[in-house]
Amino acid sequence: MAAIAATCPVSIFAAQSIGLSLAVLVFLVRLARGRTRLERSPLDGPILAFSVWTLLSAAFSPDPLTSHDSAKKLVLFALFYLSVEALTPERDRERILDAALLGGLALAAGVLLEYYFLGFDTLLNRPHSFLGHYMTASGLVMAVLVIAAARLAFHRGRLPRPSPPDLRALAVLVAALCAMTALQSLDLFAVEAERLFVAGLAAAGAWMALSRGPWPGAATGTTLALIVVPVASWAVVISRTRNAWLGTLVGLGLIAILRAPKLLWGLAAAVAVVLAVRPAPVVGRLTVVDPSSVDRYYMWQAGIDMIRDKPVFGQGPGRILAVYPEYRWPQAPNALQPHLHDNALQIAAERGLPCLAWWLWFVAAAMGDAWREVRRGAGWPAVAALAFLAAFMAAGLFEYNFGDSEILMFTLLVAALPYALRRQRARAAAAA
Repeated sequence: MAAIAATCPVSIFAAQSIGLSLAVLVFLVRLARGRTRLERSPLDGPILAFSVWTLLSAAFSPDPLTSHDSAKKLVLFALFYLSVEALTPERDRERILDAALLGGLALAAGVLLEYYFLGFDTLLNRPHSFLGHYMTASGLVMAVLVIAAARLAFHRGRLPRPSPPDLRALAVLVAALCAMTALQSLDLFAVEAERLFVAGLAAAGAWMALSRGPWPGAATGTTLALIVVPVASWAVVISRTRNAWLGTLVGLGLIAILRAPKLLWGLAAAVAVVLAVRPAPVVGRLTVVDPSSVDRYYMWQAGIDMIRDKPVFGQGPGRILAVYPEYRWPQAPNALQPHLHDNALQIAAERGLPCLAWWLWFVAAAMGDAWREVRRGAGWPAVAALAFLAAFMAAGLFEYNFGDSEILMFTLLVAALPYALRRQRARAAAAA
């Protein structure tokens, strides 16, 4: 699970095809040996309802093969249950979240290196770091930024100083990133270097979970968070991705409100400084009349028409690209769209209004339980879960981030935190 957390921001193959498969295998073995058991969760109902209705939508789709192939992403929901199991012990929870911050730091640093050294510095050629698309990269940078900010804001006591092992590990990470960037700029073993880096990151995540040595230590998590906040903040800015900007502001704003409402003035001051400095990546994106914004308006109109035409089972999972020309408004700048750049519209158009209701139930239940853990004083993991889910929903108003496997996996990992905290408390009470 720590390896999944470390590689989720950098490689879907390592996190899903390898890490998740091994995690499921280990869980099944432990289940067969009686070392663990399946426990009920408040999210069982919405997950089951969403999954069943998705399969029904695929069955009634005009192209069932394509729709069922798209629906296979439902297997990722297994990660939620694995995360609840793995995050329950406090020590394991801290190690896994440290691994997630390590992977997020690598992603954000990769964005900066691409922007400044590899020519990914224009609107049409935005940095995507290790991932296949800049939207996915910016969404995950937003995620780790919110998690790191929650960790720092709700840290108890003075922040510990970085230990020598922490500094050595960070030096190795920086050296590996620089070497990989150099090879990419020379177009020399670029793919092999990236694969080796991802493998090393997975090994580092596993080591963080299993090690009993000096690294990671008590200061590792806060050290990573202290570095992630400035690096990821600037990576979000230069990503030129407005939905990530919005999600970041919502997530950080919620953390400020929960920690000390006066911190909102600091967030406002940071935004004011950015607007005053007017960096090039920001200036050109502060508009709603650019072709991208206009295209979103017309694709949303097309999405509403799709829902009105098939409100119960939708057009079928994975079929928006095929049916969009039929519903496209003549004023829309682009003739084809793979999705509708909005979570709610996309789910309703693909799978029907009932499926949208199940999805909203899932999100509302997860956020409600995170809020209850915050009220109980469960610490920074509960705040991180609530703030990230709020950021995820805000960004999802203008992007179908629920459809990105990497972001979905990270969302399920973080959404499991309140239930892991609840399970830990129940086990402690039973032991007492």
